[in-house]
Amino acid sequence: MKKISIIGSGYVGLVSGAGLSEFGNHVTCVDIDKTKIANLKKLKIPIYEPGLDSLIRKNMNKGLLNFSLNVSKSIKDSEIIFIAVGTPQSNDGSADIRYVESVAKTIAENLNDFKIICTKSTVPIGTGKKIKTLIEKFSSSKDFDYVSNPEFLREGAAIDDFLHPDRIIVGCESDNAVNEMKEVYRPLYLNETPILFTNIETAEMIKYASNTFLATKISFINEIANLCEKVGADVHHVSKAMGLDGRISPKFLHPGPGYGGSCFPKDSRALAHLGKENDIQLKLINAVIETNDNQKIKIFEKTKSLCDKNLEKKTISILGLSFKPETDDIRESPAKTIIPLLVENGASVNVYDPVAMENFKKEFLNINYFNSWRDCVLNTDICVILTEWNEFRGIDLKELKKLLKQPCLVDARNIFSIDKLKAENFSFENIGRNL
Repeated sequence: MKKISIIGSGYVGLVSGAGLSEFGNHVTCVDIDKTKIANLKKLKIPIYEPGLDSLIRKNMNKGLLNFSLNVSKSIKDSEIIFIAVGTPQSNDGSADIRYVESVAKTIAENLNDFKIICTKSTVPIGTGKKIKTLIEKFSSSKDFDYVSNPEFLREGAAIDDFLHPDRIIVGCESDNAVNEMKEVYRPLYLNETPILFTNIETAEMIKYASNTFLATKISFINEIANLCEKVGADVHHVSKAMGLDGRISPKFLHPGPGYGGSCFPKDSRALAHLGKENDIQLKLINAVIETNDNQKIKIFEKTKSLCDKNLEKKTISILGLSFKPETDDIRESPAKTIIPLLVENGASVNVYDPVAMENFKKEFLNINYFNSWRDCVLNTDICVILTEWNEFRGIDLKELKKLLKQPCLVDARNIFSIDKLKAENFSFENIGRNL
């Protein structure tokens, strides 16, 4: 198996490092953050991802996975170097690749023999060419191959996605790179997991096209849900029937307060920006983005409507701050749009989330944090469900009714039965179900 360095020990870097070491490779995860590396060596994992801590522990104990601050040594000691640093969104919607370019320059300055240089970070189409040019410019050695190997990890299910992927995408330009990447993913190759070899630009496009298509499904079903409310249809039955069609599939046809996280918002905007740069009108993608932004506002409006359109001196309890369950990621979470609107309109806001509150506290100080959903909703005017954690699915409506000032609920994830809500005399709003 291969000696691998992964530069960047964030979400993608850690999951990839743990997964590649599980495949039998010798992996060093590198970062310039001293505190992060010190904590990782002590098995203090900086992100919440089910199963990640045990997989890291297992492969550290085997000697297959370690962590380092020494970027130069890791590059020189490795056969394959993965770039897994962030590509945050710029003000114009494009992806900011300055960290990727910085890593490419560092790799170039430390090339001591032949290497495979592989990008895991989500980067705009054409970045591969830029990286190759940078390395050739700053390195005395031109002996390397470049590979684009995008990740397709769902937060909350990333370990299973890495170890049992639907497909592996490898963009490269040489037979040697093909053979080396087959060795990196040898267990998957032997199990006949589909591995698609393309040119570099195609691999980069596959990542953006895949994420934006899934975002499109979410925005589509949210628009259908909003129409269902007006015409008396039930979006759950609509989406179920649609999903039974093999051409459509049921995945990502779940109405709610809009998509969030680190991928869909950023990647859809980056693709829209790329279209603009290339004078291609991506009308559908721009509509997907607009629909998603509007859906978050719609949840605020539903909340305000249940409060007789006056939020002054009302106390609102919010259950769920992460953009989806099984993660502490609050990036582009609907809560980050809805809560400021509630506060601006005079409401006091209580919040609870099983794992995401510490991250939320870093950005939002003027709201009240509680350590249980019961304490959060106690004596509040209305409860709003924004994340479908199992803990919230198990809430007894009779108990919730007793804790609230009056039975008033916005179920933005449709986790409660309408019949049961009616039986308990709740005033309520949900998404796309006939009331």
